[in-house]
Amino acid sequence: MKVAVLSGKGGTGKTMLSVNLAAASGPSTYVDCDVEEPNGHLFFKPDESFGETVSVPVPRADRDECDGCMACVRFCRYHALAYSLDRLIVFDDMCHSCGGCAEICPRKAITEHPREVGVFRTGRSGDVSVYTGTMNVGEAAGLPVIRRLLEMTAFSYGKNIFIDCPPGSSCSVMECIKDADFCVLVAEPTIFGAHNLEMVSELVRVFGRPYGVVLNKVIENERDPSEEYCLDNGLPILGRIPFDIGLGRTCSEARIASRENVVFERMFREIFEKMTEMVSR
Repeated sequence: MKVAVLSGKGGTGKTMLSVNLAAASGPSTYVDCDVEEPNGHLFFKPDESFGETVSVPVPRADRDECDGCMACVRFCRYHALAYSLDRLIVFDDMCHSCGGCAEICPRKAITEHPREVGVFRTGRSGDVSVYTGTMNVGEAAGLPVIRRLLEMTAFSYGKNIFIDCPPGSSCSVMECIKDADFCVLVAEPTIFGAHNLEMVSELVRVFGRPYGVVLNKVIENERDPSEEYCLDNGLPILGRIPFDIGLGRTCSEARIASRENVVFERMFREIFEKMTEMVSR
């Protein structure tokens, strides 16, 4: 089962939940697709066994062959090409690596060359395979790194794959959830938390993915706008993680609660069993 864990904003506990679900569910794979600032590896501390750069093809023109017809410039819908001072100018950051400019060039003056955009690493932590992607500083988007990470899960260890998505509802998040068997939405008990929960719940419905909600930082006998949103709109609640000082301290020290405390191990396993039951219906 491939599970995508997402939230409408950062800081809701998405990585905490992803890490603990992977650790509590037996042999599994954890994939950190929050490539702008991945931190799941800080919890797992994997034995690194493999790493690879991620590159994308970008066009380069042979000045001797290019006659300035500008067919490529007119073709590019991303405005990544311009012709000035008798030469083709390529704006690498705007290029979407579609390859169309090279195909359309009548003189075959354009060839593609790799440009490094990030790295991914994989290692093991107990019975969990850990995949981590990091985009290079200054890159406009992390999609190429995320796609490479998701490709590599085909070789992963364990039948359950947990994808730690980027926060929000951008194209990067869509890439992570489009092939997921189940989506877990993490929300905190605030008005902003409820607003962002509404945003990501609409996203998973557009993609037709089955989903459930985990309410985090729950304080007993206090109002929870996110829970109210779930109850008012029929969103299934998978579990409630309490606002617990011990759990907070464990996470702040980059330790995995489900590996250290039987109470938390049982809580995260119950969440996993509920989503498994929903998928099997």
